[in-house]
Amino acid sequence: MRRLVLVAAVTAALAGPVSAEETPTATKLLFETNQLANVPPGRPLSYRYTRFSGIDGAPFGPPVEDRIREEVAPGPNPETRNLKVEMFSGERRMPTASYEDMPGNPVLVRFLEHHLDDLAKVLKGNPRYIKNAIRRALRETATVTPTEVEVDGAKKPGWRVVARPFVDDPIRDRLRGFDSLTYTFVVSPAVPGQIVSIDAKATNPEGGILLQETLTHEPTAG
Repeated sequence: MRRLVLVAAVTAALAGPVSAEETPTATKLLFETNQLANVPPGRPLSYRYTRFSGIDGAPFGPPVEDRIREEVAPGPNPETRNLKVEMFSGERRMPTASYEDMPGNPVLVRFLEHHLDDLAKVLKGNPRYIKNAIRRALRETATVTPTEVEVDGAKKPGWRVVARPFVDDPIRDRLRGFDSLTYTFVVSPAVPGQIVSIDAKATNPEGGILLQETLTHEPTAG
């Protein structure tokens, strides 16, 4: 996934804005768009993070509500930024990560990396296998549809990306219900950093939530 960030950053620097007249691909929206050009240096970005699991024995631990915060500084180019990402607080706090000359919003990959680490531990699976399945789904089978997001009380255009990486997985019988995992990304150029929300959700066919993990942009947080 880290290699994907570097590749996406280089590609995004060369990519132009997404045309409103065409439906972009999931990978273009999430990894090949300059998401930080609309964030003024000095303006922090804040995201509310939640995680809940209804699995008996709670392999994911108790419900979590925390935050991810990005400090945004000028980059070496007008449309790129240098960032410091503070992920979580208290005993969950992770080491601060620094990024330089970034056009893409690193909160997306930080969320996915953390999610993949936990998922691989619970499933006792190969993280690379899970990561590749998600990347393949975003590249080949994800749906992209127009949507609206609320910004300062007004409706603004955005895009909704939905991917189900494991629905037809050859080893889905060993995924203990996580073949139902559905990833929903909402992005909009009207929102600073463009990432509006991320939702990863797996449901039990017999009822209940195996896992729901969300990230939501906080427009008024400083």
